Amino acid sequence: MDRLTSMEVFVRVVDLGGFTAAADASDLSTTMVSNHVRALERRLGARLLNRTTRRQSLTEIGAAYYAQCVDILARIEAADSDAQNMHARPAGKLRISAPITLGSHLLVPALADYLRDYPDVSVDLQLNDRVVDLVEEGFDAALRFGRLPDSGLVVRPLRSLNRVICASPAYLDAHGVPGAPGDLREHNCLAFHYVTPEREWQFNGPQSDGSRLDGPRPETVEVSGQLSVNNGPALLQAALSGIGVVMLPDYLVSEHVASGRLVRVLAGYDFPRAPLQLVYLPDRHMTPKLRSFIDFVTARLGQDGP
Repeated sequence: MDRLTSMEVFVRVVDLGGFTAAADASDLSTTMVSNHVRALERRLGARLLNRTTRRQSLTEIGAAYYAQCVDILARIEAADSDAQNMHARPAGKLRISAPITLGSHLLVPALADYLRDYPDVSVDLQLNDRVVDLVEEGFDAALRFGRLPDSGLVVRPLRSLNRVICASPAYLDAHGVPGAPGDLREHNCLAFHYVTPEREWQFNGPQSDGSRLDGPRPETVEVSGQLSVNNGPALLQAALSGIGVVMLPDYLVSEHVASGRLVRVLAGYDFPRAPLQLVYLPDRHMTPKLRSFIDFVTARLGQDGP
């Protein structure tokens, strides 16, 4: 017999003062109620109830066991209630992964509104420039950009990130300013290392002779360089130090371009925007806290977002 059910029946027998009353309350026969109590006694190797034809009373062991059963059943009820409440409203901890610069510049400012709207949710945000394993590392969701390999995760497209190519004035004075995408083959191009180093840079825009087309013509240049880094701020510092040419999101380099510490190159060309996505595990029974986060992020950082 199921031990938990037998414990529930035993508690009802004690609370209601007899097998018949417990049978009525449990929608069981009196014989079945008796069988549940006997099953517990056999398991414990001790009598729980002193039974006569007129009355019953708890044995010493039965009284101690009854108190523990009441406590156990109350804890189970509380656990069920908590789970049902969490299923009904967003509550609990969310573990989210995001790239460092993207998380710092875009996600963290938005989280102020999310946490205000959902005060029962706490967020453990891990910022790193590597691809985390959601299952093994216990993450609920992750923000990722660029082309993603097939992973079995649910992918929600967000906005695309505009990128620019730039270098320090010292580097350009020493090595010249590239006038066309193909010129980058002669430069030390610093690569962002996400899944693999990004060594194929794509362009849309004028031909190498400067003439414009009716529509943008894609061009891919395979670049090379001495350094690849899996961290955006570190790659930015490498460019500021004059090591080479870098392609980075405009929100990361805009203040340095404005101050003159970096110079945009190939400004007449358009670059394919880097797609940003939110990924999470497929789950038919998604928790409200994750659903609320997905809805918030897709609204705030979605393709039509600010």
